[in-house]
Amino acid sequence: MASLFQMKITELKGVGEKRGPLYERLGAPTVGDLLRLYPRAYEDWGHPVLISAAVLGEVNVVRATVVRQPEEHRVKGGKLLYKVTVTDEESDMTLTFFNNRYIPTLLKKGETYLFRGKVTGGFLRKEMVSPQFLPEEKAQGVVPVYPATQGLSSRMISSAVRNALKLLPQPPRDPLPPQLRKQYHLCHLGFALEQIHFPGSEKELELARTRLIFEEFLLLQLGLLSIKNRRREKNLHPVKNEFPTEFTKLLPFSLTGAQERAIREAVKDMSGPSPMNRLVQGDVGSGKTAVAAALCYCVIQSGMQAAMMAPTEILAGQHYASLSALLEPAGVKATLLTGSTKAKEKAEIYQGLQTGEIQLTIGTHALLSEGVAFQDLGLVITDEQHRFGVEQRSRLAHKGSSPHLLVMSATPIPRTLALMMYGDLDISVLDELPPGRQKIETYLIDSPKRPRAFRFVQKHLDEGRQGYLICPLIEEDETGMMSVEEYGKLVRKCFPTAAVGLLHGRMKSGEKEAVMNEFSSGRLQLLVSTTVVEVGVDVPNAVIMLIENAERYGLSQLHQLRGRIGRGRFKSTCILITDAQNEDTVKRLKLFRDTSDGFQIADADLKLRGPGDFFGSRQHGLPKLKIADMTNDLEVLKKAQQCAKELLGENRLMGEEYRELRAEVKRLFEKAGNGGTPVL
Repeated sequence: MASLFQMKITELKGVGEKRGPLYERLGAPTVGDLLRLYPRAYEDWGHPVLISAAVLGEVNVVRATVVRQPEEHRVKGGKLLYKVTVTDEESDMTLTFFNNRYIPTLLKKGETYLFRGKVTGGFLRKEMVSPQFLPEEKAQGVVPVYPATQGLSSRMISSAVRNALKLLPQPPRDPLPPQLRKQYHLCHLGFALEQIHFPGSEKELELARTRLIFEEFLLLQLGLLSIKNRRREKNLHPVKNEFPTEFTKLLPFSLTGAQERAIREAVKDMSGPSPMNRLVQGDVGSGKTAVAAALCYCVIQSGMQAAMMAPTEILAGQHYASLSALLEPAGVKATLLTGSTKAKEKAEIYQGLQTGEIQLTIGTHALLSEGVAFQDLGLVITDEQHRFGVEQRSRLAHKGSSPHLLVMSATPIPRTLALMMYGDLDISVLDELPPGRQKIETYLIDSPKRPRAFRFVQKHLDEGRQGYLICPLIEEDETGMMSVEEYGKLVRKCFPTAAVGLLHGRMKSGEKEAVMNEFSSGRLQLLVSTTVVEVGVDVPNAVIMLIENAERYGLSQLHQLRGRIGRGRFKSTCILITDAQNEDTVKRLKLFRDTSDGFQIADADLKLRGPGDFFGSRQHGLPKLKIADMTNDLEVLKKAQQCAKELLGENRLMGEEYRELRAEVKRLFEKAGNGGTPVL
């Protein structure tokens, strides 16, 4: 199997140079990748019915013979239309095909085919429009459906997969040795690949799925746990195992019980035999920054340096403002390093980090630059972890000698998914909100009520407050929804006396920062924005958020957006506008309206959208799941996690019989762009 991952897809019979890029677009640049491109669904062609028994309005499979050659008709606009009459000897049915000039050569008079499609018409005359069809002799019971792309149909992919399966050695080398397969009741890889693509029965398909899901989870867990175990080297930056009481005296507020617990857990790690490797996750406003500040204080008091990386300049600037104000009275010298930092200032920062004069640096990806070198980096913090990934946090960690690592996420992650995404980290959860956080009233309305909502916004502007108006699109698309620019014009027209700013992802970072600074300072009253404001912006005077086309967002993303308000002493309101009629969509938005608990929302989002979409396209550095589903395959996940712990804990993985498994883990993580982090 491993050699097929070296064989380019263009070398496979029936693919060629022209179609090669189309397979690459689907994530199959090699023959091995094609075999791991699993069907997204299956069609049952094995139970054809008589035309008279076909159910109107539903998809049916009918076995029928072509009565006469297809007839060509030209309709309005010069389009081609073909009518075909077929019979099963008892009843006739009319088939209609649009703009397919090959129909007369594909459907021959007197030949029998299987036709699959939605049946329309009436009791006496039934029809199918553009049905799929197969010659009777080529019909299969179950037909795989692949994620096709323009120029590459599911049937073409199916044919290529058949040719790829012929190249498998018999039997193919299996990364799971016989004793492991026996222990967990798993079938052989060869059988699994045959049956996942072309199942002989539902039972055989289920055997194949279970085997491949287990393998996928096992590879991911082994990779993550190996990264974690590799950090079990000696702790070169120990701190005292004492709660930093002196730090709490710097705070203008009292810590919550959850914050104290997270700090104690982290300090215990940092004083232990190995470096800390911990994730702190908590809801919007749960106080992660105070936890980070406490740990920076501990490390710096022990004579070391700390670095904190944030995904945007806005967020980095905000962290710098709060941490420097908090820690400078304790004699801590802090600095800010971003892409916008001037060359002269950058050189001074590089010098200060090397000499140890600068004890705390906060920045963006600029911290990964070649010129950044520390005298003694003891702690690395990454904020909004899902915006970075395993490789980037590893690159920052490599700026020091095995520093402690803290990652923070304001995106509440269900525990199961957290264990999966961050299997290489220990987890602390901030499940209490600091006192004084306002409950945000949330309303769900349709677009005819927008003028009323705008009047509500104006009322708060008249009282001196500020607000966000969120629009999903930077540019107009085929949906006809307004772009952020067009929406900005509407807002300026409806709020003629208000100072309105515009913010979106295609603006240069300097422009974005200037707009945010204007809004933060109160010079702008309304901010029309895309989701670029979902993370980190803290404006206590902003009390209104109006979200257009709310159905376009995931629940977790809506929760992040809503978290931008309710941060001050004023009552805050979030208004969702949607004209969606879909029952599931409305149910989802009502759940959000009625729930303020981020972890409940995250669980619902995971169930509704699945793990693949949980972080959108931002998650970097982890292999993508191709067949496993964390919402439906939890039992298999638990078994795979247990298996991974046993293999690593008992050092069995280094045995000769696990050579193929080790190679698969390494290949998977290298492919995910995780070259900076050694795996196995």
